[in-house]
Order: sequence, then C-alpha cells, then structure tokens
Amino acid sequence: AEDIVHSAELRLFDRLLERFDLVQLPVLPLPDPASPWIAGHYLDEFAESHGKDLVVREAMGAAMPSAGVGCAVRRDMMDRIAQLNGGLPFDEAALTEDYELGLKIGQLGGRGVLVRLPCGGGRVVATREHFPATLDAAVNQKARWLTGIALAGWDRLGWRGGLAERWWRLRDRKAVLAALATLLAYLAAAGTLLTLIVGRLHPDIAVPPIAPPGSPLALLLAMNVGLLIWRLGLRALFTARAYGPAQGLLAIPRAVIANLIAILACLRALGQFATGWRRGRRLSWAKTTHA
Repeated sequence: AEDIVHSAELRLFDRLLERFDLVQLPVLPLPDPASPWIAGHYLDEFAESHGKDLVVREAMGAAMPSAGVGCAVRRDMMDRIAQLNGGLPFDEAALTEDYELGLKIGQLGGRGVLVRLPCGGGRVVATREHFPATLDAAVNQKARWLTGIALAGWDRLGWRGGLAERWWRLRDRKAVLAALATLLAYLAAAGTLLTLIVGRLHPDIAVPPIAPPGSPLALLLAMNVGLLIWRLGLRALFTARAYGPAQGLLAIPRAVIANLIAILACLRALGQFATGWRRGRRLSWAKTTHA
C-alpha cells in the first residue's frame, strides 16, 4: 500500500509477460527532506543497484532477483513454484521471499528481466516509496535483508547454476564479510589517526610511517585509494542520473552513513541468526514500517 505505482506499469507487464517469466521495474526511493542522510542513503544504493548491478547481472545470464515491488510473474511459473512448495506459491519460512523467488524462477529455467523504460524528462517507469528514515528502522530492515540473503539464503539456496550465477550469489553473500572488513578498516583508521596525533603532541616519541615509500603496502594503499575514488564516483554518477546533481554530490559523504548502517545491521543479523540457530527455531520476520 505504500508503493507509488507508475501509470504505465500494468501495460508494460501485460506486454512483456508474453516473453519473460519475471518482469522487474526499477525501485526508486523517494527523497525525504527530514532525513537526508538515513533515508537518503537508500537513494544511492537503489540508483546504483537498479541502474547498474542488476543490468549487468541480467546481461551475464544470472537469475534476476525480485525486489518484491514493481514486479510481475507469469501465472504458469507461479503454478510451477507452488507445486514444488506443497501448493503454496510463497515460502513462509523465507525472510527475503522476494529475492528467493527470482532465484527459484532462474533455477526452473525461467527468464527474468529488469526493464528501464524511459518515460520523458530523464525519468523511467519505476516504483517509488519512502524508505526508513531513522537509524534503528534502517538497521532493522538491513539486518533482515542480510539474514535472509547472505546467511539463511546460503543455507536455503546453496550454490547452484553456472559460473555467472555462482559469482552473483557470492556478491550477494559477501555483504556480511564486507561489513566486518569495513568495521576493521574504520578501527584501523581511528588507531592510525590517534597515533599521528600522539606523534604531533610528543615529538620525542618516534612514530614510524604507516607505509614506507615504495613498499608493497604503499602501492596497495595507493591502489585502494584509486578504487575508492572510482567507486564513489560511480555511485555519485548513478545517483545524479536518477535524482539530480545535488543528490549525486551528497552520495559521496553518505557512503560513510551507508557503511555504518551496514556494520550495525551485520552485527544485529549475526546475533539474530546465531540465536535462532542455537535454539533450533525458525527466524522471525521483522516487518518494516513504511510511510
């Protein structure tokens, strides 16, 4: 009920379901002036994911995960999935049933497609909605995504398909490792900053260089800086294409907010998954409250 549906959505589905088993439209979060950083980071992530990542994923022949909204599935494909699931088209045990649905369609030989149909003024036919605007709500939602896709999804779906499919499942599931690595990187950066401050305040204390010039570590850090600039530039570019140059510029500092939310969500997801696994009970689905 919180989704803002484009007027051309049903006509587009009607035409393309004759050729595809799953049709997915881009999802574009609505800017929230009251929450430019928390709600705003969703703008950056979805603009890049539905403007670049899913486009490449489809081009490589991997299964197209559903976003849950802005999508349509052929009736005969839903019937096939229901037959494999005791007559139920949706799996109640899945925390991210929308994501799993797209992968199941791919496993059954169905084809999913992401459709970016221009509709004038630089816009595309898309589904829009407000995303969480507070830190706790965003962490709660991201924790469910991480648990369902990266943790429970690994256990439920395994590693199937060809090289492209396995590569994209690896990308989906590395989010937990990436969040932990980011946490360690921020701790290392804080420790380095404190060391440099101590060296300035106490010149008598010899502070060795972080990376001796010309060393392999110095080369690695230089490469990382270059890749960081490339990544931030791409994110800003896709955000600007969807929301304008002002939001594109905000995407660069918002990357830090996105990382912090990812770290908190990862810690919460690991805790919830470990508790559920230890007690041998099914993981509970935490609903996200939408405006």
